[in-house]
Amino acid sequence: MTLTELRYIIAVAQERHFGRAARICHVSQPTLSVAIKKLEEELGVLLFERSKTEVTLTPVGERIFAQAQRVLEEAEGLREIARQGRDQLNAPLRVGAIFTIGPYLFPHLVPELREQTPSMSLLIEENYTASLRQKLKHGELDAILIALPFDEAGVVTLPLYKEPFVILLPESHPWQEKEYIHSEELAEETVLLLGAGNCFRDQVLEICPACARPANSESAEIVRSVEGSSLETIRYMVASGIGITVLPCTAAGADRYAQRLLRIKRFTPPVPTRTVALAWRKSFTRPRAIEALRQALLTCELSCVEKIG
Repeated sequence: MTLTELRYIIAVAQERHFGRAARICHVSQPTLSVAIKKLEEELGVLLFERSKTEVTLTPVGERIFAQAQRVLEEAEGLREIARQGRDQLNAPLRVGAIFTIGPYLFPHLVPELREQTPSMSLLIEENYTASLRQKLKHGELDAILIALPFDEAGVVTLPLYKEPFVILLPESHPWQEKEYIHSEELAEETVLLLGAGNCFRDQVLEICPACARPANSESAEIVRSVEGSSLETIRYMVASGIGITVLPCTAAGADRYAQRLLRIKRFTPPVPTRTVALAWRKSFTRPRAIEALRQALLTCELSCVEKIG
């Protein structure tokens, strides 16, 4: 059994397809298939159930897959120990962020980290919380930026800042004369939301459950057309006068082109907020890199948030 064969197991398990797994591993499909078959013969068990449409792990294959992930991470730890003579900050750091954090934090974080730690570049990915969670667990990302709550065995979670929510209106909206908006008033409007599966959508629905139920067929059609869009696309639709939306405050001022078309309003206290956090594996072998990232994050100039620690 070799580390290469363990990588083949993980690739097939994740892709559920020998061809795609072979491409990821940069080998031919016959080479990968033969290696998997040879390993199954060596272990005396079937790792995968094969059909014409899909490849799935057997029950024992599930256990071996989980152990293979741990072995590969430990092997990477050995390599890192062997590189201890080198600076932990002299290598790229793989950082992921959810879609409603990344576009508004990275423009501040990248130059800050570049100034503080010029030898450590960032490999950046934006994705949903569920995908980032899996990639962090599997060692495909070193750290992730997510909104709490977030709980995962073997993962350290460090709160960074609290971020208030604000309301974005088209310039002509009757509420533009109001100083504050109560969350219950949102139910009277067409509120544009992100699609199902996005944690920020869930947070908005916590403060306005009725916002998930459009008032009439016209607003229902609008809501269907916007679900799954980005916050930036929703902003454009608000500017065009279709409805209103709720944004984290860092996203509210990110776009300068439409200042004359949009108005930002605050909620009546208590103001709804979210807590943004940094998460990484306890077993990650570059603690100085995580500390450098944390320091850069806390130094970022985000005027509307409340820093923690």
